[in-house]
Amino acid sequence: MRPRGTIARALVFGALVGLAATAVFAGVGGAGAGSARAADSTAVTATAAQQDKDAKNAPFPDLAVTVSQTTDLISQGVTVSWTGGKLSTPPSGGNGGENFLQLAQCWGEDPDNPGHPDRTTCQYGAFNTAGATRDGYVTDDTVATQDEKFSLPRRGPFTPGYTSIPFTSVDGAKVASIVDGKQTDTNVNVNQFFNPSQSNEVPWAGSASNGAGSVRFEVQTALQANGLGCGTPVKSGSTTTPQTCWLVVIPRGTADSGEPHITQSGLRWDAWKHNIAFKLTFKPLGVSCNIGAAERQLRGSELVAGAVASWQPVLCNSQGGAIYTMSNSAESDAVQAANGADAAPLALTSRALGGTEDDLRYAPVAVGGLAIAFAVDRAPSAADGTPEDQLLKAGLSFDSLKLTPRLIAKLLTASYLDSLPTYADKGHLGANARNLLLDPDFLDVNADIPDWKFQAIVAPSVADLLVPQGRSDAAMQLWRYVLADADAKAFLAGQADPWGMKVNPTSATDAAINPSGAALDLPREDFPKADPVVQPVINGAAEVNLVTWRPYTNDLDQSAYLTLRGDGQVLGQWDPTSSPAKYAKTPRSLPGYQKVLALTDTSSAAKYQVVTAALRNPAGAYVTPSTQSLTAAATAMTPVAGQSQVVEYDPAGATAKAAADAYPLTMPVYATTNPARGDAATRADYAAFIRYAATTGQTPGVEAGQLPPGYAPIPAGWKAQAIAAAAAIQSGATLDSPSDGEGDGSFGDSGGTGGYGADASTGATIDTASAPTAPQALGSAAGSLTGDKTAKDPDTGALAAVLPGGLLGGLAAAGAVPVIARLRRFP
Repeated sequence: MRPRGTIARALVFGALVGLAATAVFAGVGGAGAGSARAADSTAVTATAAQQDKDAKNAPFPDLAVTVSQTTDLISQGVTVSWTGGKLSTPPSGGNGGENFLQLAQCWGEDPDNPGHPDRTTCQYGAFNTAGATRDGYVTDDTVATQDEKFSLPRRGPFTPGYTSIPFTSVDGAKVASIVDGKQTDTNVNVNQFFNPSQSNEVPWAGSASNGAGSVRFEVQTALQANGLGCGTPVKSGSTTTPQTCWLVVIPRGTADSGEPHITQSGLRWDAWKHNIAFKLTFKPLGVSCNIGAAERQLRGSELVAGAVASWQPVLCNSQGGAIYTMSNSAESDAVQAANGADAAPLALTSRALGGTEDDLRYAPVAVGGLAIAFAVDRAPSAADGTPEDQLLKAGLSFDSLKLTPRLIAKLLTASYLDSLPTYADKGHLGANARNLLLDPDFLDVNADIPDWKFQAIVAPSVADLLVPQGRSDAAMQLWRYVLADADAKAFLAGQADPWGMKVNPTSATDAAINPSGAALDLPREDFPKADPVVQPVINGAAEVNLVTWRPYTNDLDQSAYLTLRGDGQVLGQWDPTSSPAKYAKTPRSLPGYQKVLALTDTSSAAKYQVVTAALRNPAGAYVTPSTQSLTAAATAMTPVAGQSQVVEYDPAGATAKAAADAYPLTMPVYATTNPARGDAATRADYAAFIRYAATTGQTPGVEAGQLPPGYAPIPAGWKAQAIAAAAAIQSGATLDSPSDGEGDGSFGDSGGTGGYGADASTGATIDTASAPTAPQALGSAAGSLTGDKTAKDPDTGALAAVLPGGLLGGLAAAGAVPVIARLRRFP
C-alpha cells in the first residue's frame, strides 16, 4: 500500500500528481456509465493476430485489447478493455476460473525475443491463488522447451516435476526457488519486491457473454514498485530518459497443459506465449526546477491539487519563475490567514471568507468538484428465482449506479446496520437495511438497472462512504447538496423513508430525537462519526469504536486510490501475536470481488480511472461528472450574498433547479490573497501563478502545464476576473469588493439565468474531442483528436517579468499562520 501522510504535498520533488491522468470524463451527463475514460488520442489497441505467432491456437484468437494510455504515465490508473473473449467463469476453490485474462506489469525486454517483455521481470504471483503463481508442480511431459531452464524433472514417486519462473529486479537482484539444479525454500511469490498488499497484478478479469470486458489497472512507478523501477532515470550516453515498462495481458482458457483446469502459472510458456504486451513510457519522477528559484506557499483546497501539480514544472522553469509548494488544509483557515497575515500562503478556496473584514481578491482558477466513486462487482444471489443470465455475470463489474441526496445522507450518518461494528449494540437502528445495495430505496432509484436487485453483496464497505478526515469546503458543499433535498432533510430530521428506514438517531438534526440532546449541526465542514457505540472486548480482542471500524482516509486522492485497488478499509481479525496486539486489516479485494464506495474529487477520479455515480441534481436529472456537466453547473452558478467576486452552485437556488445538465457537486476554486499584505516579490509571484492558471493553464491535456482531466476550463468571464485580480495583487491595490460591472470578470446579479452564464459568449469552448473515432488496432498510439496546440495567451507574458531570486518569506509562509479569531464564512 502506498505511504500515507499526504497532508503536505511538496510539488517540487514528489511525483507529478495527476499530471498524466489518463481520463477525460464520460461525454454526457445522465444515468449511463460514470467511468472516467482516457482521451481517445492516448489509447492504444493491439490484437492477438498482431502479436501472437500462434494466435490460431490461442484461447481467444480474435482478442483485441485497448489500453487507455501508454505514454507520459505516472502512478495512476488506466482502463484495459477488450473484445473477442469468451464468457468467463470466476475462480473457485483450486480452479483459477475459465476464459479470463490476467494482467501484470513488467520492466524488462526478453533477450531471446526482442520487442517483447521478459516474463522473469513481471510483478506476478503475490496473491498465491490458483492459476496465478510463479511456480508449481508439473508433469514432465507438459514442460515446454522454453520452460526447461526454469524446471526440475520428477525426482521420484513422491517428488513431481517443478517449474518456477524467477523474478529479476531492475537492479539485477534475483529471486529464485531453483538454484544450481535444486529446489530451495525461497518464496518467489512473496518477496522483498512485491507482496499482496503492494502488487498491482490482476489474477482474473472476466468477459461478458459477448466476449467483451474491461478492468481498471493500477500503473506503478518506482515509488510503488522498486523492483520494476518504472520512471527512474536511465542514462544512455549523454541522454537520460525514464525507465520504460510493459503492461502484459495473458489470455487464459479452460485448462492448462496436462491439467483438467486452470491451476498453473500464467508465466509458463503454454500460457505466456499468447500474451499481448504494451510498452509503457513514464514522466520523469520528480520535478526539476531552476536553481535559486523563490519558493512560494499555496494552501487550501485539495480540489485543485492535480492542476497545480501539472502547472508547477512550467511555472518554476520559466524565466524568473517561482516554485509553488502546496499543502492541503481547511480552506477556512487558509483564507483567514491570507486576509490578515503578512506572510500567509496564497489561499485556494471555494467559498468566500465573509463578514465585513474581507479584503481578499478572488481569482478563479479551476472548475472541479466532488464525486462518489465505486468499485462493485456482481455477486448474484444463489437463491431460487435468480435468472440464469444473472448467475453468468458473477464477478463482472457494475459501471452504472444512481444516488439521491437521501441515499447519500444514509451513507454519511452510519444509518445502515453494517456501518456499525459487528458485535456492537445496533438496537437504535431498528430494522434498517444492512447496506446501500440491499436498501429498497436504492433498488427503487436504480430500477432501470435490473441487475442490482439480484445481488447478495454484503460488506461494511458498501454500508458507508470512505470519507477524508479534517475540514474542507468540499464537505460543506456535500452537506448543502443533501440538505437542499426535501426528502433527505426530512430523513435527517428523523422521518422514516417510504420503506421504514430511519436516520441513526446520533446523527439526527432534531434535538428531540438525538440521544445527545443536541441536534447534529448541518451543514458543516467535516464528516463526523457521531455514533459513540462500541463493540465490547470479546475473548481478549480490544473494543472497536466507529473510527476503528470504518477509518477515515487521509484525503480525497487516497479515497480514489483505494477504490481503484478494491480496498474498502475493512477491519480484519484480532492478532494477539502482534506486538502490541492489534486488529489486522483485511486485504484488498481483487477484481471480481470488489465492493467499495468512496467520496473523492473529480480530478482524482479521472487520475485513477474509477467509476463514478450519477447523482440526482436539483432539476431531477441523474448526472455523472463530465467536462460538459461541470461546465453546465458553472453556468448555473450565482454570486454569494455579500461577496460578488465569488460564485457558487446553490443546490437550493432557482438557477440550479433549471439546469438539467448540471453536475450537482461542481465547485469553483479561487486563488486569493489580500493585496495589502506581503512583500512585492511574493505578490508578483502569486500574480504570475494566477495569470498562468487562468490562461495557458486552462488548455486541456496531459502534458506539463496543461489542465488535467477531471476539470472543465474556466469560462471567459472567470478569466477576466482572474487577470484583474492578479493585477490588483501585484500592484498592492487595496480595493473594496468590486461592484458588478467593473469589467474585471464580475458576474452580475443572482437572478434570472444567473451570473456570467446568461450570455453564451462568455462561456468556455470545451470541445476537447469532437466526434472521436475508435483507435485502430495497430498497437501504436492513435493520432491526436484535439487539433493543434493553441498559442500561449499573451497575458502570461508577465511570467518573464517576475522578480528573480525572490525573498525567503515564502519558505516561512506555511508556519506563519497566526491565531485569528474566526470570521463568519458564507455556508
